[in-house]
Amino acid sequence: MKADNVADKDEDTSEAKSGVAKTRVATCMDSQGYASRELFTQFLVRIAKEMPTAKVAIFSKLKYVNAPNFEVFRANWNAQYLGGFVVHSKAFDGLKGDFPIGFLIWAQKQNAKTKTPITEIKTDVLDKNAVKIGTKSFFNISGAKLLGEWIDRPRPNDVEALPLKSALTPTSSVKDVRGTRWADGAIGGMICNGSDMQHAALSTALLSSGYGNAGAFLVTEANLWQSAVVFASRLLIKKTWQNDRDQLLAPTKPLSEQFKNDCLIWMLFNGQNLAASADGLQWNGKKWSLVNHFIPFTESEVGSPDRFESDFMVRHIGKLKLSPEARAVMSAGRAIWKHYFSEVDAYDVRKKYCLNRPDVGWYQVRMALKARGTLPEPIAAKFAEEYSLLGAKLRPQVYEVGILLA
Repeated sequence: MKADNVADKDEDTSEAKSGVAKTRVATCMDSQGYASRELFTQFLVRIAKEMPTAKVAIFSKLKYVNAPNFEVFRANWNAQYLGGFVVHSKAFDGLKGDFPIGFLIWAQKQNAKTKTPITEIKTDVLDKNAVKIGTKSFFNISGAKLLGEWIDRPRPNDVEALPLKSALTPTSSVKDVRGTRWADGAIGGMICNGSDMQHAALSTALLSSGYGNAGAFLVTEANLWQSAVVFASRLLIKKTWQNDRDQLLAPTKPLSEQFKNDCLIWMLFNGQNLAASADGLQWNGKKWSLVNHFIPFTESEVGSPDRFESDFMVRHIGKLKLSPEARAVMSAGRAIWKHYFSEVDAYDVRKKYCLNRPDVGWYQVRMALKARGTLPEPIAAKFAEEYSLLGAKLRPQVYEVGILLA
């Protein structure tokens, strides 16, 4: 039996969830939070009450096994995993996204005095022709052990900040606007929404100010190394349909200084580094400026005609011992910055990307060079090669330190 209320393409999911939360079974699940809004968990709760020792075969997404929102449900549901398999969601018509659908069999023990905790389940992986192509494990981890809970989040102070929704665009939200206050020592903000690979691929970015919505934190000198580890760990591993629901966890092993520094350099030259500078941005009836604190070079190194307002990152990196791979990325990236300052952009490009200050960000450099189309291929190829090598070095370490479980 299909026990998952997956929305059809044209379904209003918010209305559907609201209706589901009002069923008679849902009223018995008040303490289980989000799980009470899912028909398939209501289905399981009812079976547990009426047939507490029944064996149950569940055909659904895997969120009841490892999603943080279902932690209370798992604590109340007592069942032993017997086996099962997962298949790609694309094997079924009408489903959006790339995620695993599981067919799992459980032996309920709801009346047992001893709890059978769900810690890890191992499944077969089948292709669309039902041929086994591998195995996949899913882990039930406490929400307190997630990567997003590991980072130190500074408290806002009374200094006003510009809440952004992208690199250079202030938020358009009018309700529950976040990111309107700085914190002591803050140099930017980071979008870090969700704890699984599905959200990591779509909701990770570095900004030069606060983020206007939930799911973000302010970056300071004190938590910069953690910010770099979080940023890199969320983006280094490519999202696939099999790991789509895997949770990013707080490291369980000590992090070397080289790993931290490599993550920092990888972050600074990543496409989701949206740190930027600008003057004259309009929000809430005022004009605002953005200062870019994430430039890893001095003005003389890249040929800037004017001074950068901040030399924070140069001073910070100057205290670090960089690995050969990180130094190679810095060298290749420096050549790109130098090329940016060697030419002047057309007026429409300067206006679009707010190139009205010398302390432009990596995002602005990339966008301007893309618009010009003049970056020499050897410079671009060298950077791509060195950046790829640094990423290849870091990827296995994300697993080795326990941030992702294989």
